[in-house]
Amino acid sequence: MTNTTPRPIDFLIIGAAKCATTWEQQSLSASPGIFMPAPELHFFSRVYEKGFDWFNAQFDGAQPDDILGEKSNSYLTQPEAAARIHTAYPDVKMIVQMRDPVQRAYSDYCMLLRRGEVDEDIRRHLDPQKAATERFLSDGLYGQHLRRFYALFPQEQILLLAFEDVATHPERQLQWVADHIGYTGQLTPPMREKVKDKHAAAVPAPLRRLLAPLRPLLDPIRNRPPISTLRSLVAKPFTYPALPDDLKREIETFYQADKDELGTLAPSFKPSWV
Repeated sequence: MTNTTPRPIDFLIIGAAKCATTWEQQSLSASPGIFMPAPELHFFSRVYEKGFDWFNAQFDGAQPDDILGEKSNSYLTQPEAAARIHTAYPDVKMIVQMRDPVQRAYSDYCMLLRRGEVDEDIRRHLDPQKAATERFLSDGLYGQHLRRFYALFPQEQILLLAFEDVATHPERQLQWVADHIGYTGQLTPPMREKVKDKHAAAVPAPLRRLLAPLRPLLDPIRNRPPISTLRSLVAKPFTYPALPDDLKREIETFYQADKDELGTLAPSFKPSWV
């Protein structure tokens, strides 16, 4: 990795996954005076070896006075990310959006099931006795993950938000974000439709896997004819296994100690599920 000086940025949305952070990013990116690279870069978590020459270049389209930000949900959960961010940007503002961790785990599982990356054995993937350290359950240990950030950054640099407020008070949610990052312009109204609708028809998993190598070429034009027309012809309604009540109770028990830790770390953050 080169020793290039990190380009100054103003904020990072660091997670959590399946908590409407894409909705948040798209709303902010559409606002004049805010620049965010379109995809998740995962720089501080997965591709740090690319160096700051690469990271800096992702912001080349920004205007001189723009507020610069980036979103990568893996920053919250990848252990090395907090220290790397602190080394480069000790004063950066961060945003963490969380939801009921049981619902977050189930939603994450449904997303990967839809993609064909996991099977329909829901207990295999969500039973704490079998999968406590795997992505679906581990990513919802907010207290554990935030502890790394609070050990390095002042609390006032980290804005905690609840996913549940997106549906009930979307404008207020975005205003909190704007205030946190120092944005004084008129925010673009948030998107009303879901960014990622799990009930929409999906391309069957075997065909999805076959087309996987072509995704970098197809994704940017998936909503344009003729690709959109072809997709509509092969996409089918998708159904998901329900979360059994007994498994839900087991997951709730699994998260209780971490909820207590979150309450200790951030006593003013009081969503309904803490």
